[in-house]
Amino acid sequence: MLTQPTTRVLEPGDLDAALAVLDRDPVANAFVTSRVGIAGLDPWRLGGEMWGWYSGGRLTSLCYAGANLVPICATPEAVGAFAERARRAGRRCASIVGPAEATADLWARLEPHWGPAREVRARQPLMTTRALPKDVAPDPLVRRVRRDEMDVLMPACVAMFTEEVGISPLAGDGGLLYQARVAELVSTGRAFARIEDGRVVFKAELGAVTRHTCQIQGVWVAPEYRGRGLSETGMAAVLHYALRDVAPVASLYVNDFNAPARAAYRRVGFTEVGALMSVLF
Repeated sequence: MLTQPTTRVLEPGDLDAALAVLDRDPVANAFVTSRVGIAGLDPWRLGGEMWGWYSGGRLTSLCYAGANLVPICATPEAVGAFAERARRAGRRCASIVGPAEATADLWARLEPHWGPAREVRARQPLMTTRALPKDVAPDPLVRRVRRDEMDVLMPACVAMFTEEVGISPLAGDGGLLYQARVAELVSTGRAFARIEDGRVVFKAELGAVTRHTCQIQGVWVAPEYRGRGLSETGMAAVLHYALRDVAPVASLYVNDFNAPARAAYRRVGFTEVGALMSVLF
């Protein structure tokens, strides 16, 4: 047993203990829980390492270190240990993202070594709903995207990602990884869109799915269709699928400066339950 506070890379045999930590905040931890549910703790399958912080002989905090660096249920002491491990390893991630308080602490410790960031989004409200909206009818034209519609969906996905993140997902490997991710969402029935005349008008995906929650991502309306309420009716339709077929809670997070999106989500029943923070490189 580990009697002194320490951090180490978790192994497949630590899965149950890691899941117990993740389940302490199933909404905030949905992304990592979804990955672990599919891949376990094997670094090759998981796409990164899972660091564990032990205090009093118990696993109490985690940090996922892959394409994203994600502190999970991280106490200040654990954040300090994770920051030191990340500093020694050097930056390998494209972003740091997680609960706002722990992420801010982690970034404050890493910025002198990793900075500057391309962008810091200090507060991104985390929102949830358990019920279908009462006053917004779902758009009957929003449906699951078919596998033969990948070529129709991809331009909208690229436009959304570029608009949201500030860089194109086609950079680097020509978009192979991004296209594979979109194809996975389509093949598993987690990509939804309203398609008119061969182009996407509205779209959204269920990016992370666990037994507790599903996290909606990639919400996008074609620029010329904005201001017509399609985000509300489209989200109402996605919620119909999500809450009926997938999980008892739907969640998402949004930039605090995106007032129109926050208002649209509130209109379909989402309420704020916390806040995340993202540091983009």
